[in-house]
Amino acid sequence: MGVSSRNIDVEKLISYSHDLIEVFKDKRDINSLTHCLENSKSLGSSCDSDLNESRSLLEGYQIKIDVCKQKMEEAKSEVAADAELDHLRKELEDELEKDRMLREELRVITNEINDLERQWVSVQERKKTLKKLEEDKLKAQRMLSLYASVTTTIPDLDDHSKISGYIVDRDKRVVEKFEFNPTKMTALDACNGIWKMMD
Repeated sequence: MGVSSRNIDVEKLISYSHDLIEVFKDKRDINSLTHCLENSKSLGSSCDSDLNESRSLLEGYQIKIDVCKQKMEEAKSEVAADAELDHLRKELEDELEKDRMLREELRVITNEINDLERQWVSVQERKKTLKKLEEDKLKAQRMLSLYASVTTTIPDLDDHSKISGYIVDRDKRVVEKFEFNPTKMTALDACNGIWKMMD
């Protein structure tokens, strides 16, 4: 099979050679061929020039594409940064609202503490007043006890509309009540009446 394929190639080659000899015999064909060769050279040169120009344009376009891609990435990052900024702004607003609410709560608590402190001061003053009243009461009781021991008289201080009390005799173990109406007698008459009862 290799031999027959070689034979076919040789026959085609011989046929082609004959055709080529016929072409070279005609001067017009040689000129046409030369002209075609020159045209093919200039066409090749023009193609090379166009190829170089196309490559240059492609490189320029590639640079522009890269710049556009970079700008797109920057724009995306700016959009992402804007979204992040919006998120941070929202968080800041939330934190400011929390801060405002905490300040309001702190103001209310401070007012309550101030009220409690005022109440505490008032209670302390009342305690002092009560303590002084207790001391005064104790002092008055001692004075009354002293007066009762000396005068054997215990006044009734609950009813201010009349002068009343008790005459106490320890030896006789007797208690005698007395009562004077200040509208019907003078204070001097009431005092003399008590002195007489003590005798």
